[in-house]
Amino acid sequence: MDIILASTSSYRRRLLQRLQIRFRCLPPDVEEERLPAEEAAAMAIRLALAKARAVALAHPGALVIGSDQVATHEHAASDDSVARNNPGGSAIIGKPGSHEAARAQLQASSGRVVCFYTGLALCCIATGLERFHVEPFRVHFRELGDKSIENYLRREQPYDCAGSFKCEGLGIALFERLEGRDPTSLEGLPLIALTGLLAEAGIAVLGDNGD
Repeated sequence: MDIILASTSSYRRRLLQRLQIRFRCLPPDVEEERLPAEEAAAMAIRLALAKARAVALAHPGALVIGSDQVATHEHAASDDSVARNNPGGSAIIGKPGSHEAARAQLQASSGRVVCFYTGLALCCIATGLERFHVEPFRVHFRELGDKSIENYLRREQPYDCAGSFKCEGLGIALFERLEGRDPTSLEGLPLIALTGLLAEAGIAVLGDNGD
């Protein structure tokens, strides 16, 4: 079956290669703006589905994988009043794009918890298949001094990564602990959940019954 990853992300492409299945990548034409009062998890699912559907419509016989990741700072107990006055939830933590923005993101995350929600969707027009899932993951940051932040950014330059770190690289040194089922979700594509969804679509990564 023709499998398409609806993404131009090199990170997602490398992750999907780990499953050793044949696929190709195509860019989805999807606006990634947040809707008014939209929660992070709902946004991740909506965008993952939108990406999968957009590519599937142009390739109705293919099985299309869509994914999107949304990150926010977790509210502390002292932030309850802020949360009540901000029904849309915390601000989205996006890709910094510059050294200065990355520094500000890491300073804001120091000693805090960042919640990542990775949306995943499968879509095939020909068979009418549509599945979706959201994978939560919590990152507990160490208390980060300005020198540590600067040293990290100069060495890894994670300016195209939401949250301003690469967990598969030196970014692991920024964390106190990680909390979640699937660490690959933190990189942008939850492979444990994807393996399950592919099985539902009739694609067993390791073969039927282990054959």
